[in-house]
Amino acid sequence: MLVLGGTGEGRALAGALTGLRVISSLAGRVSAPRLPPGEVRVGGFGGVPGLVDYLRAERVDALVDATHPFAERITANAAAATAETGTPFLVLRRPPWPPQHDWTYVDTVADAAAAVRGRRAFITTGRQELARFTTGVARTVDPPEDPAPGLTVVLDRGPYTLDGELALLREHAVEVLVTKDSGGPMTAAKLAAARHLGLPVVVVRRPPAPDAPLVETVEEAVAWLTAGSGAG
Repeated sequence: MLVLGGTGEGRALAGALTGLRVISSLAGRVSAPRLPPGEVRVGGFGGVPGLVDYLRAERVDALVDATHPFAERITANAAAATAETGTPFLVLRRPPWPPQHDWTYVDTVADAAAAVRGRRAFITTGRQELARFTTGVARTVDPPEDPAPGLTVVLDRGPYTLDGELALLREHAVEVLVTKDSGGPMTAAKLAAARHLGLPVVVVRRPPAPDAPLVETVEEAVAWLTAGSGAG
């Protein structure tokens, strides 16, 4: 079985599938990632053709996409490769955060940057698209390349606490929070901190999920896989 991971759910799923050969694949975009138990491979596959070759070479009997909800490219590649090979395909996605009445939803990080222009933002959308922002405070796991001179970068890795998030927002005089709708408890403290301080929140909507079976918890994924839909 192949688990496309890099998330807490991917690590938990690999640990829960005892008695099965599980290969966890990580994109390799984060240095020193938290590794799941079992076999691990790091790096891309070379697009759909490379993933098709890998599925066949390793005789993968089920593929679970447990990547970040915004990892659109690998999800699309996984959907295409499993369709070509006939490999059972399951998507494991943590549910989005419950929307709040004072949140502003946008479709892209570029839209988020436009929405907060002129205000000091706390930016938690990852380092890949930080070029959209010229000022504010950005938190990333690894240092971004060539951040704008007006951007303060904070290097840190979750989980985060409410007290820690409140201290950070106050220290940097943040006026608005920018986040992707990643869901899950690991980074949710920033939302509680923004609510406590009365700060507005700009949320980037998730891309649509592929046309495939979808579950929200590790337990549901294990049940799907052991019920005959996936690996045996």
